[in-house]
Amino acid sequence: MYLLGMTEPCRVFVVVDREYGERLGKLAQTAPVWIVDTPTNRTVAQQIWAASPNGSHIEGVTTFKVGEACSSEDILINELDAIDLHQGIYSANPPYTVLEVIGTGITAKLKAELSHFGFDDFQQTDQGFRAMRPMATE
Repeated sequence: MYLLGMTEPCRVFVVVDREYGERLGKLAQTAPVWIVDTPTNRTVAQQIWAASPNGSHIEGVTTFKVGEACSSEDILINELDAIDLHQGIYSANPPYTVLEVIGTGITAKLKAELSHFGFDDFQQTDQGFRAMRPMATE
């Protein structure tokens, strides 16, 4: 059982869809979002930052740069360390235990990479996939 005693797990969205754009505004109201930095996505991210200038790295929207030739799968893999550093047990209380990925499906390679971060339950979603891990115990 995940997160016994807690009403809702802490989740983080990772958007690797280069043209996610306007949908970001609604998504950012529900949980922290990490999104690939493209002109379309950055425009909306800047609007969100302007409306909420005192946001922290644990909440709100974080953009990250990627190479043009990077696949959606590789984009996610390349950002996992940074996401875990900023949203994990050393930076957030409670740390994230659910990763909602938009823009790529779950693959064997992603399952293997995510397992290094303790994720062991994966569900396909309409926009990508959800990865879950048990709450870390100290």
